[in-house]
Amino acid sequence: MAISDGSLEGLQQPLLQQDGQQQPRPLQSNATSQHALVGSNLCPIESLDYEYPNAFIVFSMSNLCLSLLAVLFTSLVAPETAGSGIPEVKAYLNGVDAPAIFSFRTLLVKIVGIILVVSSSLNIGKAGPMVHIGACVAAILCMGGSRKFVVCRNWFRVFRNDRDRRDFITCGCAAGMAAAFRAPVGGVLFALEGMASWWRGSLLWRSFFTTTVVAIVLRAFIDMCWKGECGLFGKGGLIMYDVTSENITYHLKDVPPVLLLAVMGGILGSLYNLLLERVLRIYKHINGKGLAYRLLLACCLSIFTSCLLFGLPWVASCRPCPSDASEPCPSIGRSGNYKKFQCAPGYYNDLASLFFNTNDDAIKNLFSKNTDSEFNPKSMHTFFACSFFLSSFSHGLVTPAGLFLPLIVTGAAYGRLVGIHFGSNSTLNHGLFAVLGSAALLGGSMRMTVSLCVIILELTDNLLLLPLIMLVLLISKTVADAFDRNIYDIIMNLKGFPYLQSHGEPYMRQLTVGDVVSGPLHILHGIEKVGSIVHVLKTTGHNGFPVVYEPTNSSFPVLYGLILRAHLITVLKKKPFSETPRSVDPVALSQFSADDFGKGDFGPVDQIEDIELSVEEMEMFVDLCPFTNTSPYTVIETMSLAKALILFRQVGLRHLLVIPQVPRSEPVVGILTRHDFMAEHILKLYPRMTQSNSKRLRLQLPWLL
Repeated sequence: MAISDGSLEGLQQPLLQQDGQQQPRPLQSNATSQHALVGSNLCPIESLDYEYPNAFIVFSMSNLCLSLLAVLFTSLVAPETAGSGIPEVKAYLNGVDAPAIFSFRTLLVKIVGIILVVSSSLNIGKAGPMVHIGACVAAILCMGGSRKFVVCRNWFRVFRNDRDRRDFITCGCAAGMAAAFRAPVGGVLFALEGMASWWRGSLLWRSFFTTTVVAIVLRAFIDMCWKGECGLFGKGGLIMYDVTSENITYHLKDVPPVLLLAVMGGILGSLYNLLLERVLRIYKHINGKGLAYRLLLACCLSIFTSCLLFGLPWVASCRPCPSDASEPCPSIGRSGNYKKFQCAPGYYNDLASLFFNTNDDAIKNLFSKNTDSEFNPKSMHTFFACSFFLSSFSHGLVTPAGLFLPLIVTGAAYGRLVGIHFGSNSTLNHGLFAVLGSAALLGGSMRMTVSLCVIILELTDNLLLLPLIMLVLLISKTVADAFDRNIYDIIMNLKGFPYLQSHGEPYMRQLTVGDVVSGPLHILHGIEKVGSIVHVLKTTGHNGFPVVYEPTNSSFPVLYGLILRAHLITVLKKKPFSETPRSVDPVALSQFSADDFGKGDFGPVDQIEDIELSVEEMEMFVDLCPFTNTSPYTVIETMSLAKALILFRQVGLRHLLVIPQVPRSEPVVGILTRHDFMAEHILKLYPRMTQSNSKRLRLQLPWLL
C-alpha cells in the first residue's frame, strides 16, 4: 500500500532537544518489553500503550484529509481527470474526440491529484496518470501552448491537425510510461501495443527518440540526487528492482509450477476485472449523486483502508532479524525490509514491512533475492487478499488513480504464495516467483504481452528470466481471454466511449451499411437560409451535414460534399450573408483564413447559442459551397458492413456518407458514424444476430454474474 510517511518508526526516534543533543523519548509506561501472544506465536513486543492510539489517529486523519482534498480538488476543477487516464487517451487515439482530457487544467489537476491520492495510503498507482500526464504535455506542445493561459507560440501551427496531434500524444504516452518505470523500450512498445490504433514507421523512431530523452533526463536527475538530497529519488539507478544473481538458472522441473502460476494468474486477472467492473458500476451510481456523496465515499474508503493497514500488522507475528541482513534490522526511516512496528528490538514485523511502505518499496521487498524465510506464509496470504480487494475498491473514486503498481504488488504477493506452496522442489527463489506472479496478473488483467515483458525485464535487469516471463504472459493472457476483455476495454465501455476494435464481429458480414444507417438525415443546400442552418444546429447534435445542389441538366439533386458543425459555426460568426440566394462575395470570403477552420485548442468549443443573430440576418442567405469538403469518403448502400468498418477505422474517419445504388430524389441515404458500428447499436436493431456473435468463446461464470 502506498504510504506517504513510510513507517511508524518516527514516533520512536530520538527527539532533538533545544541544546542540540538527542535524548530518548520517555515511555509512558514501563519501557521493558513483555511477551504477548501475537498471531499464533509467542513473541516479544513493546508495551501496547506506547503512543499507538495517537499514532493511529495521526495516520488515519492524515490519510483522510489527503483523500478528501484529492476528491474535492478533482471534482471541482476537472472531473475528467478521474481514473488512470489511459482509457481516455486510448479512445482518443482510436478516433473518439474528447478534447477536455488534454487541456492545461487537466494537466495541473492530474499532477496535483495523483500526488495527494498516492500520499493518502490508498492502494493506487501512479503509472497510469503519468501516461496521461505525458499525453497532456505532448498535446499542449503540439498546439503551441495554451491561449487561455497566454502561453502560445504560432510557429507550432503546422502541427495543428489530427494526424500530427495523434503522433504527439502517442509519443507522450511512451514518455509517460518510460518515466514511470524507467523503461524506455518498454514505453515505446506500450504505446505500440496498448495505446495506438494507427502505427507507422516514422512514429516508431519518433517515440523511441522521445523515450531516449526521458531516460537521459532521468539519469541526470538521479545523478543530481545521488547524495540523498532529493528524498528517495536517487536510490538506485535506472533499474528499479534488481533481482539479478550470480548463479540464477532454471531447469525443466521448474516449468510445472510456472505453468500453474500462469494459469491461475490468468484466472485471477479475469476475476480482478470482473470485480473492478462491478465496483466501478456501483461507484458510478454513487458519484453521480453529487459532491457530498463523492466525499462520503472517499471518507469511508479512507478510514477503512487506514484501519486495515494499521490493524492487520497486530495479528502478524514478530520475526527475529536475520543475522546476515544486508541492511539495518529493524529498518530506520521510510524504506527497508524490516519494519519494527510493535516488536521489540532485534525483531521485525513482516506484514508491517509491506503495509508501511510505498508501493515501490513493497515491490522491491517482494522481488528481493535470498528472502525466502523473511515473510510468513500467513502474512503473505493476508497481504495478498488485502491488496487484491483494496486495489479494486480504491479505483473508482473521483481522483487520479493507476492500476499498474497495485497489480504488480498483488501479483508479487501471489507469486510468492505459489513459490511457498508449490515451489519447494524448484530452483527458483521466492523473489523470482514474485516477478513471474506480477507478470501473470498483469497479463491476465491488461492482456498485453510484448510491452509488459520488456517493462518487467527493464525493471528487474534479468534477461535469464525472459523465456519464463514470455511463457507466463502468453498463457495468462490466453486463459483470461476465455472469460472477458482487458480492463481498459471494460472501463471504456463503462464510460461510453465508442471504441472500434481492429476487426469486426462475424455477424457484420451478413449486414450491409444500408441495414444499420439510421435517420432522420438533415441535408443542407449549397445556398441555404441562415435561419434554417441555425434551426438544424440547435435541434440536432450531429457534427456533419451533407450539402447538395440541383444542377440544371439533372432532375435529381447531386451530392456536393460534407460540412462540419464547427465550420458552420465559424461561417455564422463571420456573417458572410446576402439578401438574395447568390454566391458568396469575394470581399466577404477574404475575411476567412485557413486557421479559422483548423483544429482549435483543447479548451471549450464555440456553441451555436453563443452567436447573436438579428431577425433580419436570420432571413438572409449564405453560400456554403466554399466551406464544404467536396471529396468526402462515400460507400454504396449495398456494401458489406464489415468492409465499411475496415475503411472507417483504417482511414480514421468520423463520417462516412452512404449513397444510393440507383439515383433517387435524395442523393444521400445516410451518414455512418462510429456509433453505427458498435455491437450495442447493431444488436438492438437485429436481436437475432446475438446468436451469431461467436467471435470468441467466452466462458460464463453464472455464480459470479
